[in-house]
Amino acid sequence: MTKCGYIAIAGQPNVGKSTLINGLMKKKVAIISEKPETTRDAICGILTEGDSQMIFIDTPGIHKPKNLLGKIMTTQARSSVLEADIILFLIEKRAAFTREDMNIISLLPEKKDKKTVILIINKTDRIKDKPSLLPLMEKAARLYPFDEIVPMSALDQKHIDALHSLITKYLPEKDHIFASDKITDRDEDFMTKEIIREKILIESYDEVPHSVAVTIDQKNDEGTIIRIHATIIVERESQKTIIIGKNGSMIKKIGTSARRELEKLLNKRVYLDLWVKPVKDWKKDTEALRDVGYISG
Repeated sequence: MTKCGYIAIAGQPNVGKSTLINGLMKKKVAIISEKPETTRDAICGILTEGDSQMIFIDTPGIHKPKNLLGKIMTTQARSSVLEADIILFLIEKRAAFTREDMNIISLLPEKKDKKTVILIINKTDRIKDKPSLLPLMEKAARLYPFDEIVPMSALDQKHIDALHSLITKYLPEKDHIFASDKITDRDEDFMTKEIIREKILIESYDEVPHSVAVTIDQKNDEGTIIRIHATIIVERESQKTIIIGKNGSMIKKIGTSARRELEKLLNKRVYLDLWVKPVKDWKKDTEALRDVGYISG
């Protein structure tokens, strides 16, 4: 008996969705930073173990969009929730059931649709008063008929293993969709761009908001080394100055960090050449969004 299903991980920005999917996959398939809206695309992590295949979808945080890019991200997230077999809805105690969470609850399927919805109260490692979770769990049960309510920390491997078993229990019986050795639906170029963008978010702290995109201009595989030429897109000249840093110090740091991770991903030596280009208001421009890959066609 084979089991297979799409599992959407939904929630507000910065509740730990990417950390959870990487924990469930036991390897990194989604980039992580402490900044909201880090995830921009619905990324699939594919985990095949024995007769079970889980296809995790790391969705962008569902929020009120401020620009065209935000609208695209929110549409992707809503579509993933509607199409999934199992929905993991993440919240955290300090910001639970705000207007954004209630908007997500309004998207959840009716019970007659026979889809599994599991509420995960994440980041419980930060809660000293554990009994304070009980009123939150009771409120959750009144708001929606969740199949399970699971307090946990996505950083804790014990919790991850228990959640893995729970998901397996609810997986529908059907044939596997992907080959057993496939771990993501995204190609190397996509992962390369995401790794570079992650390092920018980490290294630039709060100086550069989510006004950054990355394009791969050229990639040459020379056998023992891969040469990658990429452009970092920002919105303003001042952001370009920050990304480059004094005497090129910031872009060197970003490049070194990204290169090390890319060498692990590609299992080869990597030469990484980074350029920075300002494109005014690119997140609001259809053509610019198409150029950086957020709109297809």
